[in-house]
Amino acid sequence: MVWELTDDVEAFASTSDDFLRSRPVEHTVFLTLVDTLRRRGLHAYGSGAPIFGQWRTDDGAVDGVLLQTPPHPMMFSRLPGGAVAAALDALAGRSLPGVNMLVDDAATFVADWPAPAAAEKMRVRLYRLGELTPPSPPAGTARIAGPGDRDLLVRWFSEFAEAINDVAEESPGPVVDDRLAYGGITLWEVDGSPVSTAARSRPEAGMVRIQMVYTPTVHRGHGYGGAATSAASRAALDEGASEVVLFTDLSNPTSNGLYQRLGYRPVLDRVVMEFSS
Repeated sequence: MVWELTDDVEAFASTSDDFLRSRPVEHTVFLTLVDTLRRRGLHAYGSGAPIFGQWRTDDGAVDGVLLQTPPHPMMFSRLPGGAVAAALDALAGRSLPGVNMLVDDAATFVADWPAPAAAEKMRVRLYRLGELTPPSPPAGTARIAGPGDRDLLVRWFSEFAEAINDVAEESPGPVVDDRLAYGGITLWEVDGSPVSTAARSRPEAGMVRIQMVYTPTVHRGHGYGGAATSAASRAALDEGASEVVLFTDLSNPTSNGLYQRLGYRPVLDRVVMEFSS
C-alpha cells in the first residue's frame, strides 16, 4: 500500500473518479474541487500549484485521496488504517499551511507533523438533506441571481469569506461569474432589494452542495437566510439532484439548528488545523 502524488489533475481525475463517485456525499468537496480545476485551470484557487494524491491498496485500488489548492489547507478523505502514518512520510519536506481531515485522522496526523505548533481553526459538520421542510416564509420572494447582481454579490462573497476567516482569492469575481453562468446563486429579496443569498454547486454524481449562505448584518433576524437556503435546496432538487448537502461551523449553534429544522441531517465531522511556520 502506498501514496501516489501528482500535480496532474487529469491523471488524478481519471484514476480517482470511481472512488470519489462511490460516496458523493462524503466526497462532495473533492468532486467540486476537481471539476473546478479542470474547467477553470489549476490556479482557480490561488497562484500555487495544486497537489493530488491517492492511497493505493495492494491490488491497486484507490482507497483514499488528498488534495491541496494552495494557500488552503490540504484536504484528506476518510483514510484506511496505515494511510495517515504513510501520508506523513509521503509529504515529508513539504510546507503545509494546515490540514482538513476527519477529526480522528487529524489527531494522528497533527501529533507527528513536524510543525512548531498546530492550532484548531474550525470544526465543521457535513449534513445531507432528508426531506426538505421549508420554514414559515418571511417577507419577500426568491429569485435566481443574474449579471445585474454581480457587483453586489462580489461584495457579499468577500464579506462572507471575511466573516468565516477563510483564505480568499484576491477577488471573488471569478467565483461569482462561474456561479452566475449556470444560475447557481439564489437571492432572497424584499420589495425588490436583495437581503440574503445562498449559492449551490454544479451537480456532481447527483450531488449538489449549498454554499456561501450569507445575510448582511443589517438584514439578520428576519429568517431571510433560512428562506434563501430552502429556496436554493429546492432549486437543486428540482434540477434533479439526488443528494443535497452543506457544511456548517460547529461553533455556530444558530446555523446548525436552522439547517436541521430545514431537514438536513448530520453525516460526519471534520476539523481544520493550522500549522505555524
